[in-house]
Amino acid sequence: MPSSAYLRVIRAIDKLTSAISALVVLLLVPLILANAIEVLMRYVFNSPTAWAADVTVMSSGTLFMLGSAYALLKGAHVRTDMLWEKFSDRTKGLIDSVTYLAFFLPAMAVLFVLSWDDFLYAWSIDERSNLSSWQPVLWPFRGVIPLTALMLFVQGVSELLKSLWAARTGTLLAHHEKIEL
Repeated sequence: MPSSAYLRVIRAIDKLTSAISALVVLLLVPLILANAIEVLMRYVFNSPTAWAADVTVMSSGTLFMLGSAYALLKGAHVRTDMLWEKFSDRTKGLIDSVTYLAFFLPAMAVLFVLSWDDFLYAWSIDERSNLSSWQPVLWPFRGVIPLTALMLFVQGVSELLKSLWAARTGTLLAHHEKIEL
């Protein structure tokens, strides 16, 4: 059995990801409202809005990106299941441990650093959207990218710890959702 500190770290990260995701889902409200108002204004009053497209792009993009850490927690990212399901839990843990250490965590660190610079630049020049005549500021939307990289990195640490445990013991620590398409 893993130490209580080991499990506390995993549970704390997983709980944080779940809590943030519960807040992120609230972005459905502006997404749905913007689209409903746009449809009403465009087709009922023949007066389309200047802002609905921007709100839709920004809220759906933010929802998609910030939801990716929750998808990682639930095991909902794409895998080649025809091979994966044949592996033992120990082999799965070993493969995941290597890929988290060699690829995933370094990629999220690089994405964070590069996107943080882009966010700061967008903020400094008060970058605006050219999607519509409304032209809202873009720095909050640009800030979603480093936040996503950070959230994925932190959740990746939790997944790495779970994978290391599986590689060492042959026992999985977490249940992932099985999503059938």
